[in-house]
Formats: sequence, structure tokens, C-alpha cells
Amino acid sequence: MTMGNTKPATIYDVAARAGVSKSLVSLVLQRSPRVSEQRRAAVLAAIQELDYRPSTAAVSLAGTRSRTIGVVLDDFRNQWFVDLLTGLREALQDQGHRLVVADRFLNTGLDASPVEGFLSMRVEGLVIAGEPDTDLAIPASTPVVVAGGRAALARADTVANDDLAGGRMAAEHLIELGHVRLGFVGGHSAASDARLEGWRSAIDAAGARAGRTASAGVVGATGAAASTDVTGVAVVLAADVTEETGSAGTHRLLDEHPEVTAVFAANDVTALGAMSAIAERGLRVPEDISVMGYDDTPIAASRYVGLTSIDDRSIDIGRGAGVRLLERIADPGLTPTEVLVEPRLVARRTTAAR
Repeated sequence: MTMGNTKPATIYDVAARAGVSKSLVSLVLQRSPRVSEQRRAAVLAAIQELDYRPSTAAVSLAGTRSRTIGVVLDDFRNQWFVDLLTGLREALQDQGHRLVVADRFLNTGLDASPVEGFLSMRVEGLVIAGEPDTDLAIPASTPVVVAGGRAALARADTVANDDLAGGRMAAEHLIELGHVRLGFVGGHSAASDARLEGWRSAIDAAGARAGRTASAGVVGATGAAASTDVTGVAVVLAADVTEETGSAGTHRLLDEHPEVTAVFAANDVTALGAMSAIAERGLRVPEDISVMGYDDTPIAASRYVGLTSIDDRSIDIGRGAGVRLLERIADPGLTPTEVLVEPRLVARRTTAAR
């Protein structure tokens, strides 16, 4: 507990309780190997007894390492980040680093950037999870890794899923099941666009002639080659990929193309919206329309949903981002790199043979 239950314990209180100097307490907090095990144990016991909480800012101002990594998320509501943070933690915890997480939209009403808050804490590095803003004011001296998105920051490393390969994989799965009228529902983001591009390329490879209609927000692949009559149509709404846009996009898709028998959604929450829209029209998944998503979140894996999805291996993305950030902290002069993690198909009960 704190001293007298009135004031937080200080580093001086810890030193007095352990019978050592303030400098030695600092060395223990820095995990220095120069401290004997006996004195380290005494200091750690004093820290626990006094419930001492060292100030990250004070440690930074004292010139020692903060061992803190700032993580900026696109949106806390997106479950894709759960596994990514798990992978990050696994990569960083052995080195004694802690994660501080912020949603980049959380304090927009206060005109506050999470990056500014992290920089005031003197974090040792930043992970931008998702699509980075091009106007992020990050000092050149701060190591940065973009995880899961494409780096719009010239000096940032990137560790991301191969969305093109994942989009191809999704279309190939549906085509192999015998579907020849394929639909895509997504929003405007780099990941969604890449998944759509991969999906269309698989349709091209199956023999369809890809094209584009003039309708606002509607992208279509029409026509047929001699070997196949596989065709694809897509609805891309000018909005984020959410359950709401998945529902609205699927209603629009089926209004304009009732012949569609399989829908590939840009992510799992969009796929949930697609399934809702299909049910609202009195149709069944997968008996009438197959549905698959992307990211393989806990939603997809739940027994109730059983959603076929493309696993983007976000734990591996998180691990890779953590390792690369540690390398960049150790050597700021490293040349920026891009690492793409190969996705994999996880087939469940929402897709079936036609």
C-alpha cells in the first residue's frame, strides 16, 4: 500500500525500505545486470510492499529508456486488432517493453492526436495498426512500423497481410465449389481495394472478362470466355467496412444482381451484415447464397456463426511488427522494408457447393 494511505510511494521511499540508494533502485527498474540478486530481491519486495508505480515520464526525463511502445489503432471496435496486439505483446514483452494503445478517432472531438500523446510520453517507438494517415506528425528520430496496412510514411517499415493473395484465394474457393455468379461487398480502404483486386484477378484467371460499369460505387466484371461463364459483380460503398455497410451493400448487390449465389465480404464484420441482409430477404446461408469474410476473427470462428474466412494471420503480423520495431530501435539507420504475410483459407459452414 502507499505510505500512510495518503501519498503515492516515491523512489526514495523504496530505497529507504530496501536499505539501498536511489540510484540502485533506478538500476533495478532499468533491469540492469549490474545489480546483485540479493539487492534486486530487496528492491522488488519494497516496490511490492509500497505499491510503488514509477512514472514513465520521470524515467524518460531522467535520461533512461521508457521501454514503452505506442500503438495507434484504426478503431477499437474492429476485432482484427485483438490477435495483432497479442502478437505484438509476445514479441516485445521479453525485452521488457510495455504497450500503450490508443484509437486514432477516440479524441477527435478534442482535436487531439494519439501520436502527440505518445510523443509526450517519450515512447521508444510507434506501431501504426491499420491504414496510416499521411499527415501524421512523427519526428524522424522516432522508429515507426505500420502493421496490417500499407505504409504511407516514407521511412516506416511495413508488416502486412498479402491482401491480393487473400482476395484471389477467396474467389478460387467459391469457383471450386461451383459458383459462377460471384459478388463482392466492401468499402474504400487500401486493404478492401487490394482484396477486391485479387478477387477480380481470380475471376479473370477462370476465364471471365473483367470490366467496370459507370454506376457510382458499383464495379462489375461481366462477359464470359469460351472455357467458363464465371462472372463477378461488386458493390463498394464509400464508407468503412462495417456490419451496416455489409448489409446495405448486399441488399444493393442482390437488388441489381439477383443471380449472385456467393458473396465475398471485405472483412468478417461486413460478412455478418451480408448474412443479415440475406436472411432479411428470406434466403438461406449457404443453401441459397454462400458467404465468406476476411481476417478470421473470433466472430468467424464462433460456433454460432461458423463463417468461412481468409485468415490474415494477424498474430504473425503483430509478432513481425514487434521484431522489426526492436530492430529499428537498435539501429535507426535500417532501410525500410515491407514484409507480406501469406494468408490461408479457413473453410466453415457458410460456404457450400452449388
